[in-house]
Amino acid sequence: MRMSEDRTTATESGTRARTRRAIVDAAVVLLAGDPTASLGDVAAAAGVGRTTVHRYFPERSDLLAAIGTDVLEKVAAATERARLDDGPAAKALERLCQEYFELGDGLTLMFETPQLANWSGWDEETAADQHFLRTVRRGHAEGSIDPELDEEWVRNLVWALLYSAWEHTRTAGASKHSAMTLCLHTLRKAIAP
Repeated sequence: MRMSEDRTTATESGTRARTRRAIVDAAVVLLAGDPTASLGDVAAAAGVGRTTVHRYFPERSDLLAAIGTDVLEKVAAATERARLDDGPAAKALERLCQEYFELGDGLTLMFETPQLANWSGWDEETAADQHFLRTVRRGHAEGSIDPELDEEWVRNLVWALLYSAWEHTRTAGASKHSAMTLCLHTLRKAIAP
């Protein structure tokens, strides 16, 4: 009897996790295109009822906090995939841009939504932030990144370039490939010694 109960709990947990994931994913895509979308709109986009969304996220602020946490987790995973310790630092930053570019909806939402831009989760420096800054310092030491550009400037430059690339796809209709090519070309020129 105990094994059956454990399986039921695991199934419920798995189902709950998938439902939660569907709501967060739908909210990111929907809100990135329309920050004023309601929780009812999010429910429709996620393919669940409005009461289900409210069960998981009683207030809009709860959903936004979940999105913030989700984006930070995705940034951490993208940073790891970029292998920042491999090869020249400038090339590592290019890989990082490519990884972060794929997080466009979530990161655009973080930049454009005042509630998320001021979210307390952004206040703490993450391991991904620290790894980025170490990579820039390594680039200064090895000569692949202009030492006159301090690490905070380079970090802000990368985010600005990524935002420009995302915006270029949304407003100018550029392909992702074209926008990413322009982003990387600009980054190479901007940080070159």
